[in-house]
Amino acid sequence: MFRKVLIANRGEIAVRVIRACHELDISTVAVYSEADQDSLHVRMADEAICIGPPPPARSYLNIPGLISAAVVTGAEAIHPGYGFLAENAYFAKMCTTYGLTFIGPTSRTIELAGNKIQARQLAKQIGVPVIPGTDAPITGEQQVEDAISDLGLPVIIKASAGGGGRGMRVVHTPEEIMTIVERAQSEAESAFGQKDVYLEKYIEEPRHIEFQLLADSFGQVIHLGERDCSVQRRHQKLLEETPCPVMDEQLRQEMGEMAVKLGKAVNLRSAATIEFLLDRQGKFYFIEINPRIQVEHGITEFVTRVDLVREQIRLAAGGRLDLQQEDIDWVGCAMECRINAEDPERDFRPSPGTLKNYIPPGGPGVRVDSVVSPGYTIPMYYDSLIAKVMVHARTRPEAINRMKRSLKEMVIEGVKTTIPFHLRVLNNAFFIQGEVNTNFVQRRLGE
Repeated sequence: MFRKVLIANRGEIAVRVIRACHELDISTVAVYSEADQDSLHVRMADEAICIGPPPPARSYLNIPGLISAAVVTGAEAIHPGYGFLAENAYFAKMCTTYGLTFIGPTSRTIELAGNKIQARQLAKQIGVPVIPGTDAPITGEQQVEDAISDLGLPVIIKASAGGGGRGMRVVHTPEEIMTIVERAQSEAESAFGQKDVYLEKYIEEPRHIEFQLLADSFGQVIHLGERDCSVQRRHQKLLEETPCPVMDEQLRQEMGEMAVKLGKAVNLRSAATIEFLLDRQGKFYFIEINPRIQVEHGITEFVTRVDLVREQIRLAAGGRLDLQQEDIDWVGCAMECRINAEDPERDFRPSPGTLKNYIPPGGPGVRVDSVVSPGYTIPMYYDSLIAKVMVHARTRPEAINRMKRSLKEMVIEGVKTTIPFHLRVLNNAFFIQGEVNTNFVQRRLGE
């Protein structure tokens, strides 16, 4: 096992990793920008080192600075959390070059997972269902016309190196497609440094389902069930739950087997998710691989009683999976609401500021992952996440009521938050009935 781990991240995920390390008796090194010098993750770590000014490019995305911090402090491994450099193959490769263990997949796996066209081709080769679409980057108008002829409209344009909804556009009419393709290429190049985009048939009103995987270095891969991430706004997840309300055991087994198959095909090590769309007819399609821990991992921990971050660290240190697929069972229902400093009444406009008061909810079956406290100022340089509120209960109706109770109990003063939005979701008749898809917010809540 490692003696010392550097956490190349900030906020609640850095705290989450520090806690897992301390339970494994591992010393921790926090890195922080000048904007985060008083952050909770800095206070909790055994050591802390400043890596630059507030802008991420000069601090949390500064690969030479992070590697130097690890070397200087004697860290043996780096945990990237999520976001920032968690899916950066070059960073993973640099860790290896300098004798550091990257707590995550290999750089080769990250490269393959990060190129959606390659991942799509691989899925087809091994028999995993994919959405009909192009298997190469769009290079010209004739290729677009041929694709539309084969696929029909509407289609969705996706960035090959994309993520978070950037470089993603839906096209309903042939007249607008080339203009939208060019916009998507421009956005993709700006966001990811690569302008390749491809086309897929647009699936109307699907559910977004992700399967959690764990894998060791000896070829063993298991899944820990699904999370339904369909409550989204502009491709950004807002509320997640497990299990999926419409998932039966047969469908879970089929999708889980396909997820494991893909994990083995990319030689996965560590934690990852396989993302699917589930259409209204019950057919599922692979869309992408996320080779990292997910923001919403905590609800899977609730229902499986498996500490995913602890397993990440243990597997990176060369450990074997000590669980077989038949050992995994799921108890109850869990949900997560992401509480952001945004104003849902004003198109989710950012609401930066200082928290005048903060009281998190508590009680049975409630977990809050956060770093804030009264007087905390939300930095303008990073995402606006204040807290992740998670609940666990025996049934879905009980989980909904527990989440509503928790959000009403929660006190956040000084900034606008998404709590009122989440309460609207939880009180919506369609959500209560489990009738949710990726355009739920737009269609049912009148965004």
